Parts: sequence; structure tokens; C-alpha cells
Amino acid sequence: MADNKRTGLSALADAGNEGEDFSVIDAIGGPRGVIESMLPGVVFVVLFVVTSNLNLTIAVSAILAVLQVIARLIQRQSVMGAVSGLVAVGICLIWAWQTHEARNYYIFGFITNAGYAALLAVSLIARVPGLGLVVEFIRSLPTEHFKAWFNDWMSDKALKRAYMIITGLWVGLFLLRLAVQVPLYLTNHVAALGVARLLMGIPFWALAIWVSYLIIATPMHRHKAVATQNVTRSESGSAAEAVSEPVAGKTGKDSDAS
Repeated sequence: MADNKRTGLSALADAGNEGEDFSVIDAIGGPRGVIESMLPGVVFVVLFVVTSNLNLTIAVSAILAVLQVIARLIQRQSVMGAVSGLVAVGICLIWAWQTHEARNYYIFGFITNAGYAALLAVSLIARVPGLGLVVEFIRSLPTEHFKAWFNDWMSDKALKRAYMIITGLWVGLFLLRLAVQVPLYLTNHVAALGVARLLMGIPFWALAIWVSYLIIATPMHRHKAVATQNVTRSESGSAAEAVSEPVAGKTGKDSDAS
């Protein structure tokens, strides 16, 4: 069931739908998605702390990540999440293996968090909320009339304000992760870094999505309601014009006959 539901930021695209319940568990991939996301990191930090054998830790973590993808293939389930996780874990493991330092398993996470924070911060400075762009792009893919699509949600002050707030929230999340984890990396506290990474990973992700939903649900619902009303009025106006044309033509003929 969870495979048929939108996850991540895609789940926020449905936030304004009337009568639709929002599930944080579904938004972060369901119970299985949570386990698959956290398991490689848990195995890495626990196995390294227990054995202090980096090569063994890397090998076991890599095998586990591959098995997760194989399991989904055998069960004929969506493998996109598992494959993306495999790629991310693979990059982290290769980095640790090449440098022979367990702490370098977490460098890729620092880079992605810094990159996301920088992009979203720039969008805030430009007054074009980055999360608004992403959510609205998912909600209504602008295959044409990009300017009309962009102006549609940007001109809604309440909706734009909500997007600005959650974009700032996510910038804070990424920066908080860096503020806590980078000092642990620099002081080579691998176990503490691993625990911090786990606690600030899926749990913080789920919290950010939930709070974002609470902030944007109402303005998004109002925006969709106004858009629906405008479409209905436009259709009604077109129908009225279509009816009036034959009447006008008939009146003209009657005048000619008289």
C-alpha cells in the first residue's frame, strides 16, 4: 500500500485536497521505507563500534544495501527508493573505504545538507521559495504556460508566505544537522556521530514534513478552491455565450422577415 502513496515532498503536493488524511508514516515511505533507510546506518555504526574493523563494516553494510534492492525486485515492488538509498550508501562506503577512516562515511551527508541549505537560502533571498517551486511543480507539472503557472501560486500572498516559512524551516533543519554533526566529525567521535546522524535523519525528516503540512494545508486548500471557482465561472460564461449566439441569430432573422 505504501508503494502507491506519494512520499517525501511529493506528499505535500496533496496537502490541500479536501477530505484526504495526511499520514507522516506514508510520507516517509511507510514502516518498511523507514527501516530500509535507517538499517544501513545502524549496522555501520554498531558494527564498527563493536569490531573496530572498517573493512568488515563496509562489506556487511554494502551487502545489506544490495539485499534490500534484491528483496524488492523479488517481491515485484517499487525499487526506486531502495536504489536511491543504495547509491547514497554506496558513495558513503566508498568514501570511507578509500580514505580508511570510518568517519568519512558521513561526509556525503554533510555535502548534501550544505548544498540543500545553500540552494534554499538563495531562493529565500530571491523571494521565490524553493520548496514552493518543488511542491507546485509536483502538484501541477507546467508543461506549457510556465509564466501563468508561476504567477498563479506566487501571486497568492498567503500561499507564498507559507512556502517561505517552510523553506526557512528546512534551511534551519539542514544547518542544525551540520552544526551538531560536523564538530563530532572533526573530533573523530564516530559512535556519537553515527547516533546523531540517525536521530537527526528520519525523525527530523518526518517532523519537518509534518510541520510543513500543517503550515501549507490551509492556504493550499483555499488556493485550490479559488482556482476551481474560477474554472467553473469560466465554463459557465462560455456556456452562456454558446446559448446566446443562436438566439441572437434567430432574432436577426425575425427582424429581416418583419
